[in-house]
Amino acid sequence: MLLGEDWVAPDVTIDTEVRRRRARRSAIALNRSPLARKIITFNLLALVVLVAGVLYLSPGRDSLVKQREAACIAQAELIADVFEAGVPALGPVSLSAGDGIDAQGTLASLDMARGIEVYLFDPAQQLVASSEGLPRRAAIPVARDGRSTMITDFLNSVWETLAGVFSQSEAPEVPHDVLGQARALSQRALQGQTAVNSVVDTAGRTFFTVATPIRRGDEVLGVVALASAAGEIDALVRTEREQVLQMFVIAILVSIGLSLVLASTIANPLSDLAAAAEIGRDKNARKMSPSRVRIPDLTARPDEIGRLSGALRGMVTALYDRIDANEQFAADVAHEIKNPLASLRSAVGTLRLAKRPDQRDKLLDVIDHDVRRLDRLVSDISNASRLDSELVKEEEESFNLVQLLQNLSDHLGAEAKTKGVDFISDLPPEPVIIQGLEARLAQVFVNLITNAVSFCEEGDAVRVWARKRDNRVLVVVEDTGPGIPDQALTKIFNRFYSERPAGQFGDHSGLGLAISKQIVEAHGGVIWAENIRPTDADVTSEPLGARFVVGLPV
Repeated sequence: MLLGEDWVAPDVTIDTEVRRRRARRSAIALNRSPLARKIITFNLLALVVLVAGVLYLSPGRDSLVKQREAACIAQAELIADVFEAGVPALGPVSLSAGDGIDAQGTLASLDMARGIEVYLFDPAQQLVASSEGLPRRAAIPVARDGRSTMITDFLNSVWETLAGVFSQSEAPEVPHDVLGQARALSQRALQGQTAVNSVVDTAGRTFFTVATPIRRGDEVLGVVALASAAGEIDALVRTEREQVLQMFVIAILVSIGLSLVLASTIANPLSDLAAAAEIGRDKNARKMSPSRVRIPDLTARPDEIGRLSGALRGMVTALYDRIDANEQFAADVAHEIKNPLASLRSAVGTLRLAKRPDQRDKLLDVIDHDVRRLDRLVSDISNASRLDSELVKEEEESFNLVQLLQNLSDHLGAEAKTKGVDFISDLPPEPVIIQGLEARLAQVFVNLITNAVSFCEEGDAVRVWARKRDNRVLVVVEDTGPGIPDQALTKIFNRFYSERPAGQFGDHSGLGLAISKQIVEAHGGVIWAENIRPTDADVTSEPLGARFVVGLPV
């Protein structure tokens, strides 16, 4: 039964205290809950690392650079094809002299976007024609989405600052001299191949220069050099970065929300469990209420918190059961000690008034009997109180149960024969190996055998036998004594309960069978008592003796 199921009405003071602590915890959960802060921090840290990695690797920029380089190369080669189409098939051709080609007119006829410059060089790298000053169509849009926010602008500036500190520029910055870059690149193009180069100017803007030869057959007549608009790639990259940062801001908000939900499903229940435990630990808890602490029931949750709640509730239930058992044990001890103490007090008081020596001797015998009874009772109580802790501390080992029973039978059988009681031992020939505390189980069987012998008279018999059954072994102690009263069968294993003949009064504390039951159950076994009858069909017939059965796992 879980703690709290037997309550008629929960304690109002404790419930109020739990609600008060829970409300206070909810109000400052984020500030006071290290677990909630860790959940949010680690989730945000993982997101920041992911976004920083994406921005650092910059796959979008590399893709844009490659696309723009390919577009500039294709555009330069297309312009070169236009010039090659106007070159006469025969005769001398000179770009600088204008023989066969109208270079400036051809450039003026081209529909070029604003920001792109085209230069025409002859084989001597002299500038023949240029697109500077010619009319242009509208510029190519350099941003896919010009919308930005204050937050993304701030994050973008932070990233650019950090990138400038921790990264190195891929190329050295040079003055923004488009014509000089085109002329330098044309030297490579005069060798018959298309050349491309990306340059970062002193303003941090990236632009491309492409040079491709103009051919007539295998002859290179000149070079077309094309320079892209400065900073268009940077603008596109910035737009891409702003889009990533916008998604980053949204992801942060979603992550914080999900982290708070996760923290509430983890930290809050743990805080409730801790609050209930703190009430039980509070030194002033007993001043607040004498009722039991109620652990929140979270066992419906199919996770570790549900398991923790169930474990705590079970642990608290076991703790209160142990406290109740200890209180009951203390009350029983006080009751049992009072009896011999009362007898001693009466004997001592009477001794003062006794005149005859025989009366004094009789009273001294009573005092001696009660003192020995008290000594035996205190020793048994001490052993019973230490039994739980000793069972936990002692190490279990494998041993042969048959050999243990044989040794006990040899020793106790000899004592039984001195009383005129026959002792019969019926044990299997093969060993039975079990795991347990050999000395403690020996204590159980000694107690059962000596009890059986104590109830027998001369001519009676005690039989000890054992049988293995599948994964268990049964050890049975039988006697032909008077048997067990029917009303005592349900009480015989209770502490301090003793059903003895009048002549044995005070010789037993009533703890032996209770201790035996505790030891057997600690080994995962069972023990019970029953009467031996002539036939099971007639339960009202006089018993032929008593039988104690111990079942232990193998």
